[in-house]
Amino acid sequence: MTTILGLSGSLRAKSYNAALLRAAIELCPAGTTIHAGTIAGVPLYNADEEAADGAPASVVALREQLAAADALLLVTPEYNNGVPGVFKNAIDWMSSGEGAALFRGKPVGVIGTSPGGFGTLLSQAHWLQVLRALSTRPYQEGRLVVSKAGSVFDETGALTDAKVQAQLRQYLEGFVDAIG
Repeated sequence: MTTILGLSGSLRAKSYNAALLRAAIELCPAGTTIHAGTIAGVPLYNADEEAADGAPASVVALREQLAAADALLLVTPEYNNGVPGVFKNAIDWMSSGEGAALFRGKPVGVIGTSPGGFGTLLSQAHWLQVLRALSTRPYQEGRLVVSKAGSVFDETGALTDAKVQAQLRQYLEGFVDAIG
């Protein structure tokens, strides 16, 4: 059984990226489980606070989930042509101090969706710098960039576009194969 920790990089209640993560959970290959973690409640990173009080409970929970997972799936929005600050902040917290070891060699996939026409191309490219710095094993054999999110998800957040469903399924199959 392969276990993947999935994180959506948006805090919005009706986030398209949270909806994409839910679709990934539903469409993951047999023998694979994607657990949805949350970055909600992760405070702004402050090394002084970490030194004084340790990691906050929300970060400890994410670290435990990452330690228990075979891989990590980042489902990223794109803000101002880059990685959302709140998402990067959560990864900074997770990887600080003893958390750095959790990322070394960990397979990481990056997917995302956006209402715009270019999807999350630039955000996904930006994540590669961070993943390299953390010594992860980024999955680069496939790519999933979902554009015009408003036309592929319905009002409940369900992924209704058959073509995107097939692309997501194909991406997940490749990612799981790469995890080994």
